[in-house]
Amino acid sequence: MRILVLGSTGYLGAHVAERLGALTDAHVLTGGRSPAADVPVDLATDSADRLAKALAAAAPDAVVNCAGATGGDPVTLAETNARGPAVLCEAMALARPSARLVHLGSAAEYGPGSDRVPVAESAATRPLGAYGATKLAGTVTVATSALDALVLRVGNPVGPGAPPGGLPGRVTRLLREAGTDDPEAVLRLGDLSAYRDFVDVRDVARAVERAVTVPGPLPRVLNIGGGDAVPVRDLVLTLADIAGFGGRVEEEGAGSARSGQVSWQCSDITAAGEALDWRPAYALRESLTALWSAAVEEAARPPAAHEESGAAS
Repeated sequence: MRILVLGSTGYLGAHVAERLGALTDAHVLTGGRSPAADVPVDLATDSADRLAKALAAAAPDAVVNCAGATGGDPVTLAETNARGPAVLCEAMALARPSARLVHLGSAAEYGPGSDRVPVAESAATRPLGAYGATKLAGTVTVATSALDALVLRVGNPVGPGAPPGGLPGRVTRLLREAGTDDPEAVLRLGDLSAYRDFVDVRDVARAVERAVTVPGPLPRVLNIGGGDAVPVRDLVLTLADIAGFGGRVEEEGAGSARSGQVSWQCSDITAAGEALDWRPAYALRESLTALWSAAVEEAARPPAAHEESGAAS
């Protein structure tokens, strides 16, 4: 089975490519803007015809789209999150109409949760920002296409390799910089009262594996999350405990704009259990332990190893 993973150098994409690469009789092809990619493509700028030619040459049996932008201006978000899936669907219809497409969406497409009830796939989508809106546009395009396609709406991923742009990765960096020996050390963050549905990145990769390999037909949209609304404060304090941080955490001012707009979010993952026989395997503390251990190992590598690691990503 030939599987093309787009966005394979990103946080989710790297874990997905590694998981799929371990499958028996699977041949994983990487796709993206990196010169090292097996299939050099750019969903934000390539035409459908050019992408169709690349797909025809690669001849994948399944395509996993992990490419996406989480930050940047609205134009960048729209080009990557909305235009990209649309061009990919058109190109697959031209070149590989029988291949399965698994697209990674986001729980941000739902917007704020209501009445603190886990949100099912049938719930109304009310994204509040450009990120959620552009991800929703990509989901609609994939879910309404004539392809054998499905969208995995992912909650807040956490685990080894979490990028510094997100809260878990940023807190990890701050804890490393603060050290663990100073009882007077202070970790200053914004308001941490929001609730989020955290899911281990390795569980996301396993869900993708199931989505690629389970015989169809499958639902068009499936939630992939931890299934619990966890206070962001708990995540920070647990990570500090794992790191052996002896100081204190102080919350000053407002949190992120999204935290203020979406104070509570949790996905109902019942449908993924039924369709994919998938449930999260990692508890949050396990995910945070793996995140901290990976960060410590990365910091301990000599400079040359850091450079080689970056060149290969």
